[in-house]
Amino acid sequence: MGDIEMPINIPKKLPAGDLLREEKIFVMEEDRARTQQIRPLNILVCNLMPEKEKTELQLLRLLGNTPLQVNVTFLNTATYESKNVSKSHLQLFYKTFDEVKHRRFDGMIITGAPVEKMEFEDVLYWQEITTIMNWANVNVTSIMYICWGAQAALYHHFGIGKFELPKKCSGVYSHVITDLTVDLVRGFSDEYVAPHSRHTSVSIDEVRNHPDLHLLSYSDDAGVFIVQSKDNKHIMITGHLEYDATTLRDEYVRDIAKSDDVEIPLNYFPNNDPSQEPKNTWRAHSHLLFYNWLNYYVYQETPYKWDFVEENIEFHI
Repeated sequence: MGDIEMPINIPKKLPAGDLLREEKIFVMEEDRARTQQIRPLNILVCNLMPEKEKTELQLLRLLGNTPLQVNVTFLNTATYESKNVSKSHLQLFYKTFDEVKHRRFDGMIITGAPVEKMEFEDVLYWQEITTIMNWANVNVTSIMYICWGAQAALYHHFGIGKFELPKKCSGVYSHVITDLTVDLVRGFSDEYVAPHSRHTSVSIDEVRNHPDLHLLSYSDDAGVFIVQSKDNKHIMITGHLEYDATTLRDEYVRDIAKSDDVEIPLNYFPNNDPSQEPKNTWRAHSHLLFYNWLNYYVYQETPYKWDFVEENIEFHI
């Protein structure tokens, strides 16, 4: 018997819903989902990216490609108001931490944010994010952190700081896996590509030498990529496997409008020509990463009834 594709449950009338349906991704709005006698996975997405609607679509596309039913709740910061999305969008589709902190979640994603050149403590919502991370440590089965989110987790939970790069790391880089037996990278190729877009990095030696961390994937050119805590609760991705084919191009166009001193993203445009349409060469591994995370680290580890679980979750992977 083949896999049955299950829906992703999203807030009613979320704009990304129509685009997901066009891509043949099985979307179910809240009303219909309530009639199904299934224990769905509850995933909280703390979306710190400036263009929230684009990020919603990118993440929902990946969360919606498994045989599991997934409920998605979007979270935004109360201490900082995003300038790039309408207030009505946030009011309709997002919750603040005070509105969700009484709940338990099976999985959580903390995205990147356009604040990486600042010291962590200087970010307006740093105190709020650390409160959320501490809460998630107890109330969420597994947490995935992306780009600045990954750096924030490495700093807050493991004491590893970031440093500014001499020039922006932007492009599509080749990566290797250090241990192909780990469930998170099950099915990955020995070598694969993924996009990076950041001005800062973390020390590969500090990650390698940390007693509580496992460096799972890295690039000779882009450095640290996938890091796991040894208890498997925290998964840190320093790049952007969720990006669309054109996201790096959009960022490049935005950057050259502000400055002449902007390099073309590496290994991205055909013939290194920005007038040519870029291709998505990382899509398969994006889907595989999210599929493996939801299956092995969320679904197989989360309690069926959270209410009866009072202690931190023990992982057996």
